[in-house]
Amino acid sequence: MTREAGKLRVIGGQWRSRLIEFDAGDGVRATPDRVRQTTFDWLAPVIEGARCLDLFAGSGAMGIEALSRGAAHCTFVEQGARQCARVKNALQALKAQHTDVVPMDAVYFLQQTWHRFHVVFLDPPFESDLLSRALLELPKVLHPHNRVFLEWGGERPELPERFEWLREKQAGQVGYGLASYRHPAADG
Repeated sequence: MTREAGKLRVIGGQWRSRLIEFDAGDGVRATPDRVRQTTFDWLAPVIEGARCLDLFAGSGAMGIEALSRGAAHCTFVEQGARQCARVKNALQALKAQHTDVVPMDAVYFLQQTWHRFHVVFLDPPFESDLLSRALLELPKVLHPHNRVFLEWGGERPELPERFEWLREKQAGQVGYGLASYRHPAADG
């Protein structure tokens, strides 16, 4: 079985125009350039100094883009061993610091981590129930001031209680948006 190598370009920040390789033959869908550009335009006010989580990391494009644009730290969680190796290689080639690459089931990671994140990228396989499962576990890892990027195929997902949509767009068959979670302590 031949593996297809994919490449994508970092579109902004200190690593702008650098290439990242990923294993396209492993079913990884890298987030398209125009979706990443729009998303990081939306995140511009909050990405500098943010602690990020690239859950279902795949190519690692979203987390690498966040680091390139000034995020303080990014944790990449990916169950696929090949993809974890590719993300690690990309981070080493970029001489990226303040990163963790965790080879683990994403939902399990959310259940057991004690870290808190300002920005979370959620782009699981479209044909799975992983997006809804991750959203249910996500509040416990979110910093009070947070942003959650979601990407989906088909109909827009329903957000659990206390989440709200901030922005959303469509790019062909793919929908994407930015949401936020309001912690109960913020009520008063």
